[in-house]
Amino acid sequence: MRHLFGIILAIVMAGVVFFAGAWGYVRLMRITAATGLPASGGALLHDQGVLLGLAAVAGTGLLAGILIAAPRISPLAAGLAGLGLLGWTAVYLTNVKFAVDLIPLSTHDYGAGFRDLLESGVLGMAGLAMVVPLFVPSRWRRRGSADPESADADDYMATLTGPLAQG
Repeated sequence: MRHLFGIILAIVMAGVVFFAGAWGYVRLMRITAATGLPASGGALLHDQGVLLGLAAVAGTGLLAGILIAAPRISPLAAGLAGLGLLGWTAVYLTNVKFAVDLIPLSTHDYGAGFRDLLESGVLGMAGLAMVVPLFVPSRWRRRGSADPESADADDYMATLTGPLAQG
């Protein structure tokens, strides 16, 4: 059940990367591209565009960090989304036009931001970080029992010495 929930979280993470992360990234890049300096060289704390973009990117990073680090969450949650990002980056490295044509909603900020993240290599780096839990053996084991091997042996012995064996 934990891994099924992990697959659902992977789908959510992919959506968050595409919608929130890409949208926030393109908002931050547009602000700096217009004037050369964010907030026209003033304080960033008073610019709503910067704050919204930063909140979207930070929220995406926070969710990815939780999925990567939390031991009770299935490694599939971060790993599958990371494999998707790495796969898209691999397609981009082999055929740029095809990878860019695959981006949905490319006329919206989401698609434009995802394209910018793909072209800058950020998606590849994020994908590499997100697949790390797939290679940690302890993340695949269930939590709860102090010694999982003895708990399995006790369950096996209970089936051998059940109510019929005692009578």
